[in-house]
Amino acid sequence: MEYPPITKPPIDQFAVRPNLGEYDAARQSITWEQIRSELDGHPGGGLNIAYECLDRHLKTDRRNKVAMIWEAGDHDPETYTFEQFTKEANKVANGLRSLGVEKGDRVFMFLSRIPECYFTAFGVLKLGAVIGPLFPAFGPDAVKDRLEDSGARVLVTSPELWSKVKEIRGDLPDLQKIVLITRRKEAEPGEADEVLWDDVIANQSDEFETVNTDPEDYAVMHYTSGTTGKPKGAAHVHNAIIGHYATGKHILDLHDDDIYWCTADPGWVTGTSYGMFAPWSNGATSLIYEGGFGANAWYGMIAKHKVTVWYTAPTAIRMLMKAGDEVAKKHDLSSLRYTMSVGEPLNPEAVVWGEKAIGLPFHDNWWQTETGAIMIANYASMEIRPGSMGRPFPGIEAAIIDDEGNEVPAGEEGDLALKPGWPSMFRTYWHKKERYDSCFRDGWYITGDRARMDGDGYFWFVGRADDVINTAGHLVGPFEVESALIEHPAVAEAGVIGKPDAVAMEVVKAFVALKDGYEETEELRRELKRFAIDKLGKAVAPREIEFLPGMPKTRSGKIMRRLLKARELGLPEGDTSTLED
Repeated sequence: MEYPPITKPPIDQFAVRPNLGEYDAARQSITWEQIRSELDGHPGGGLNIAYECLDRHLKTDRRNKVAMIWEAGDHDPETYTFEQFTKEANKVANGLRSLGVEKGDRVFMFLSRIPECYFTAFGVLKLGAVIGPLFPAFGPDAVKDRLEDSGARVLVTSPELWSKVKEIRGDLPDLQKIVLITRRKEAEPGEADEVLWDDVIANQSDEFETVNTDPEDYAVMHYTSGTTGKPKGAAHVHNAIIGHYATGKHILDLHDDDIYWCTADPGWVTGTSYGMFAPWSNGATSLIYEGGFGANAWYGMIAKHKVTVWYTAPTAIRMLMKAGDEVAKKHDLSSLRYTMSVGEPLNPEAVVWGEKAIGLPFHDNWWQTETGAIMIANYASMEIRPGSMGRPFPGIEAAIIDDEGNEVPAGEEGDLALKPGWPSMFRTYWHKKERYDSCFRDGWYITGDRARMDGDGYFWFVGRADDVINTAGHLVGPFEVESALIEHPAVAEAGVIGKPDAVAMEVVKAFVALKDGYEETEELRRELKRFAIDKLGKAVAPREIEFLPGMPKTRSGKIMRRLLKARELGLPEGDTSTLED
C-alpha cells in the first residue's frame, strides 16, 4: 500500500531552522567548513570530541545546565549539569592515566546504561585514547572477538557482566586491567589485573586538561558484522564530531530548551553518535533510561520528563503499535514536537501510525556504522514520503550507481553509494585494510545497500546486497553465529540466515546438521538455543533452529546461505551451477 506524503509541519511550539526550510538553497549554503567554524576547537589547535561536547560549554551559560537525566526506573532520577559531567569525566581521565593508559590506547566499555558508562566514554576521549562500546547482552565469544582484535588495554565493566564473560581472560594478552564499577554490587578484586572503580577513579582530581588531539586521531571503534569472517572494527576519528554536531542541529533539530531522548544503547553506533555526541555537542539535555522496553514505561518517561525530541528504532515503534493506540492515549505526550526513527527501514504504516497514535509522524533517516552520522533524512521542515529514507544531508553526495560506477536514471535500482570525504566517515577497518579498500569503487563508497531514487531526490531502500542480518536494528553476521553453534559437540555444520519478521524486520534462523550419534529432538533444539545465548547473547543468538541432514555447499565447501534462504521462503533458487553434488 502506498501512502501520500505527509505535509503537515510536525513542529508547533518551536521554529523550524530556516536553512533547511528550502532544501536546495541549504545544499548550497551549508558547508563542512562553515559548520566547523561553529565549534570551538581545542585551544592547542586540534579537535577533540570530549572538548566539543563538554569543555566548551563551561565557558557559557550552559555550565549549570542539565546535560544528563539518568533514569533507572527503580529509584529517583539522577541529574548532572555540564560542569558536574565534565568533572566526572576528568576523574576517569586521571584514573585511567594512573593505570598507564596513553593516547591512542583502546579502552572498551562493557556496561549497561549507567552514568559511569558515559563518564568513561568522555574520560577516555579527553585522554586521547579510543573508546570501544560493547553491547551488555553480548556473550563471552562476542566480547573476546572484539577485545582480541582491537588489542584493548583496559576493560571497564561491572562485576555482574564480567562474571558472565570472565572465562575469556586467558585469551586476551593485551588486556592489562579490568575496572569494576560497583554501583549495584559490592565486589573485591579477584585477580591482580582487576581493580575497583572506587579505588582508581572515584577519588581522583576532577581537574584535567583535555589532550590536544588531531582531527584525524582515532576516537571511537565500533564493531560491525559481515557475511564472512569475524566482526570488523570500524574506526572513527575526532573529526567526526563535525558531522555529529551538524546532524544534531539540522536533522535532530535540537534547540537549547529541548529534552532529548535517544533510546539506543551505547553499545551500538546510534547510542554513541546520537545518544552522546550529537546532543551534547549541541548543548542539549539528554534523557538516559536504563530500563528495558515497555510501552507504558516508555510513554511514562516521555510524560514524566517532558521529552520534546525522540529518536528511536523501527522495531520499538512496531512493538508500540502492537501494544495499541489506547496505551499511548493514557499518557500526556503533548511535550513531543519531533519524532525520528533509524536502524532499519521504517515501514510506511508505522509513519502514519505515529501521527494517529501520538500526534506526530515518525521521520525516518538512513546511515551506517561506517558513515558515523546520518547521511539521508526526512527533515522536520520537509514533507515526509512514508517508506522513504529522505534526501541527502547538505555536504553529502549520494547516488544510485550500476556495476561500472555510473549513476542510473531515477526510479532504477542499483547500489546506494556516497562520495567519500564527509567528516564522520570511518577511516579503516582495524587491521583489515584490504577489506576497507574493497568498500570503495570508481570514486564511490559502496554502502552494500540496494536502493532507488525518485525524481524528486528521495531515496528508497530495496535491500541488503549481502546477507548480513538486520534484527531489531542490530547487524548480525551469519559467520559469527555459525562459529558459535559448531562449538557444540552435537553440531557438524551450521548455516544461518535472516528470516523476515513483522516486528524485528528479521530474526536469526539457524540450520544445523548433527554429528553421527545425535538425534533431532526438541530437547536438543532448546539446548542449542541456550548454548548460543550463553556464547553470543540474546541479541545475536538464533531465534529459530531447524535440523537438516546437510548444508547446501559450493564445490569449494562454502555453505550457500542464499539457497537456505530461498528454500525457507519458497523463492527461486537461481544459479546452482557451483552447488556441490
